[in-house]
Amino acid sequence: MLMKTTRVLCGIALVALASCAKYPLPSNEVMRTYVQQFNEADSETYVNTYNNSQAAEFLTDKIPLLDCPDKELERTYYFRWWTYRKHVKQTPDGYVITEFLPPVGWAQKYNGIPCAGQHHTYEGRWLRDSTYVENNLRFWLTYPGINPRAYSFPAADATYAFWLVHRDMKLLTDLYPLLCQNFENWGDHYDADKNLYWQGDGYDGMECSVSGRMDPNTQGYRVTINSYMYADATALSRIAKLLGKADEASAWQKRAEGIKNRMDEALWDNDACFYKVWPRSKETLSDAREQHGYVPWVYDIPDESKGPAWAQMFDTLGFAAPYGPTTVERRHPGFSLTREGHDCKWDGPSWPYSTSQTLMGMARCIQRFGEKFITKEQYYNQLCIFSNSHRLGDRCFIDENLDPLTGEWLARSILMSHGNVIPDRGKDYNHSTFTDLVISGLLGVTPMPDGTLQVNPLLPEGKWDWWCLKGVPCAGKVYTIFYDRTGRHYGKGKGLVIKEGI
Repeated sequence: MLMKTTRVLCGIALVALASCAKYPLPSNEVMRTYVQQFNEADSETYVNTYNNSQAAEFLTDKIPLLDCPDKELERTYYFRWWTYRKHVKQTPDGYVITEFLPPVGWAQKYNGIPCAGQHHTYEGRWLRDSTYVENNLRFWLTYPGINPRAYSFPAADATYAFWLVHRDMKLLTDLYPLLCQNFENWGDHYDADKNLYWQGDGYDGMECSVSGRMDPNTQGYRVTINSYMYADATALSRIAKLLGKADEASAWQKRAEGIKNRMDEALWDNDACFYKVWPRSKETLSDAREQHGYVPWVYDIPDESKGPAWAQMFDTLGFAAPYGPTTVERRHPGFSLTREGHDCKWDGPSWPYSTSQTLMGMARCIQRFGEKFITKEQYYNQLCIFSNSHRLGDRCFIDENLDPLTGEWLARSILMSHGNVIPDRGKDYNHSTFTDLVISGLLGVTPMPDGTLQVNPLLPEGKWDWWCLKGVPCAGKVYTIFYDRTGRHYGKGKGLVIKEGI
């Protein structure tokens, strides 16, 4: 299957139309069928605002509808929208997107946790109703006493990604000074003598990591926080330009370039061909390749010379495993899947949070460098592994982390064996992305700064003969995007078609 990048202006389809429809485009009825299946299999222990009986109504005319030949991936796609809905929480101060359904002691007001704030935003930006994510961003940046820096959270990057879809200039105007201040506040995690930002692995959401053991305070100059600071400085430059602040835009871009250059100098291990953590109390880098070393690719930081790092993703001594990539390379002596001690460890288990970031980085690597380091087939296979890991028996399921070798939901098993007082704490865990990986990754739907929509699918040649996304929001319009190799499946066009409307 050959699908070239297609760009649409004013919703004009760019290919000739055909006739002889055989199959309809996806409809809300298809979504409702999936929702009924999920509802029937669910034990609804905790409810925020929209319970299961309201799920179909909530999702109707809000989500892009997917139709594709891979029905397991399609099933996971709808499942993740169904679980996202569970985490939309209406409060007296607007909507908040939660991470856990039950209250947890380390959360802030309304059970809010900023750790997965970027995931909540990238995923939720594809809802046609922008209210939920817009409210959530305002909550983290404007509500008195709320700390968006309780965990690593690239808030400016998330805000700009949301703007690309919904074009809310008032939001940018209101939040820009707060985002600038939020960036500067990270100065308390910056060491001028090293010219790097540091973070504790637990406050990256990655506790008990192998590199963290090297520092008694589990602090390090981590690839994650420095990538996020680069991403935020880049986003602030773009936002400043949109707001007509040319001098500030230039200054932010220079800061971004400085962070990028310093990361390449200090955190890239040339011998290991990988980005690594530099423990704050040590003079050398960690000896472990950890999966979060792929985060820089999410933000286009590495140049082409660093592409060979991706070989570790497909090596069973590296990160490759049947139920998702491991969080540390399997060859390292610190790799562990122990059920002893802490229930949330990043020294071996597969975490959807990190898998999401890695898949985002893979997509960006292919989009920038072609298939030189990662083939589309490899990317598709990794996405399918992630999709198929969303299972507990025959039903769709998402929790905190997995045994990458067996698919067992590991933290869940540990907590239940310890008699945890919160039953199924991580059930329906909202700590990663999936629908965005399908929309912007696999199907290559990219909202551009000028308000146009670019579509550059990453499907391998001949993999799918047809697919459709119906109801994709961008710049105040809604698009239907479909591919029909012969034009006979949908009967509405041959090749890649983008049209305004649903």
